[in-house]
Amino acid sequence: MDLLWVLSVSMLTACVAIPMDAAGSHSLFTCEPITLRMCQGLPYNSTFMPNILNHYDQQTAALAMEPFHPMVNLQCSPELRMFLCALYAPVCTEYGRMTLPCRRLCLQAKSDCYKLMDMFGVSWPQEMDCNRFPDCDEPYPRPVDLQSKSDATESPASVQRDYGFWCPRELKIDPELGYSFMGVRDCSPPCPNMYFTREELMFARYFIGVVSIVCLSATLFTFLTFLIDVSRFRYPERPIIFYAVCYMMVSLVFFLGFLLEDRVSCNASTPGKFRASTVTQGSHNKACTLLFMVLYFFTMAGSVWWVILTITWFLAAVPKWGSEAIEKKALLFHACAWGVPGVLTVALLAMNKIEGDSVSGVCFVGLYNLTALRWFLLAPLGLDVVVGVVLLLAGIAALNRVRMEIPLEKENQEKLVKFMIRIAVFSVLYLVPLLTVLGCYLYENSYRAVWETTWVQEKCRDYHIPCPYQVEQTSRPDLVLFLVKYLMMLIVGIPSVFWVGSKKTCFEWASFFHGKRRKEYVPHTHSCCSSHAHALSGSKSQHLMIDI
Repeated sequence: MDLLWVLSVSMLTACVAIPMDAAGSHSLFTCEPITLRMCQGLPYNSTFMPNILNHYDQQTAALAMEPFHPMVNLQCSPELRMFLCALYAPVCTEYGRMTLPCRRLCLQAKSDCYKLMDMFGVSWPQEMDCNRFPDCDEPYPRPVDLQSKSDATESPASVQRDYGFWCPRELKIDPELGYSFMGVRDCSPPCPNMYFTREELMFARYFIGVVSIVCLSATLFTFLTFLIDVSRFRYPERPIIFYAVCYMMVSLVFFLGFLLEDRVSCNASTPGKFRASTVTQGSHNKACTLLFMVLYFFTMAGSVWWVILTITWFLAAVPKWGSEAIEKKALLFHACAWGVPGVLTVALLAMNKIEGDSVSGVCFVGLYNLTALRWFLLAPLGLDVVVGVVLLLAGIAALNRVRMEIPLEKENQEKLVKFMIRIAVFSVLYLVPLLTVLGCYLYENSYRAVWETTWVQEKCRDYHIPCPYQVEQTSRPDLVLFLVKYLMMLIVGIPSVFWVGSKKTCFEWASFFHGKRRKEYVPHTHSCCSSHAHALSGSKSQHLMIDI
């Protein structure tokens, strides 16, 4: 008798692929007794939740089945009750095995009950479209093991294919939070980082902490040097100070991330609800949102200030603008440098694209969302590099013409050469780290999908979700890649020390600690580049005063 019941169930259902819209809703294969009133007395008595229609418990499934109760009671079709129960309360089998109704069962139930459903004002739901269910060619379709290889002798209904990523129950997030992971809504990546061990993460965290302290010290020194003598750094050099301030804030955020560990970047696990620790997303976590706003805003602002620095050098070298003329555009420079990053930051907040970084402990963008990575990191940083390099080369070429064409005193010739070298070295020290960061992001953009597929393949059995089928390429990210990325994100602020580092700075600090200010014998009304404009406009050579 038991065998007869089993054969009956097998005849009505087939183990096949779940519809794509349900791929993200299934969770852990845990059997539970059927409590649905309509499904009592069936050949099976256990099911799993959430089911393939995204019902998280049997109460939700019962509410969804309510409209069909009149049709079942009136017995419009002998197949309807079995079809509904096989769909809303699927048979719970061993791990990796599940069943769906056969297409002929769906078509028969729909055909028999269609007119009666019209009478009750009930429409056939889209998720019950019969075309989504398999053809069962065999008299008794066999369940398919999702982890086994496909057998060429199996029927079409049992051919293996890739089921896509199913969010494990441990990584499920409340729907109102708006999380997503690997294209699946209401899901979040695991914490700690899904790619690295705790030992690797500990090493990375201390590495980032040390580098952030070095960068914070360097940029803070630059800013304090500026405060000692504000009049010393005039345009076209003034953007270097704001550049240093931006990366001082960036390094401060990374240092805070080091202190906070993963308390901000990760959501704590929920005991008793099968919830593991997951990555923080969105703006519901105020501390994470604050870290993101400061880090992203000042990262973008630092990049824009470097572009403005190349613009001021270009204006001083090519159209021969003086310091006063460039300074008149300061309001416009500030509007661009703070306004553009502000707009981008607000846009990301509105789009809820904040993501916790379980490696560094901060919150940023583009860590898991490739679209945000491309449009809010790669695109603006790449544009800044192109514009800045073009203006920089044009400015250096113009300064070189000044050196070659205008007869200068030997002392001023040497100062001009030193100034050109400083510009070149400063630019290289900025561009090399920034280009390295862009290279790391491009590499992540190219291999993120492979890394994620590899992670699913390694963890699918632990999470009890379908494993990827016929994976062509597997790869795990190297920790060195991430360490280089964080190193270059921070070290890019250190070149500001190179610019202020001089004997004059030492004298100013010595005078500051002795409680007095050193008298300036070189007028500040002439900057290193504006003096070239005087020379080219016919001024005497003694007006070319280059402050090194």
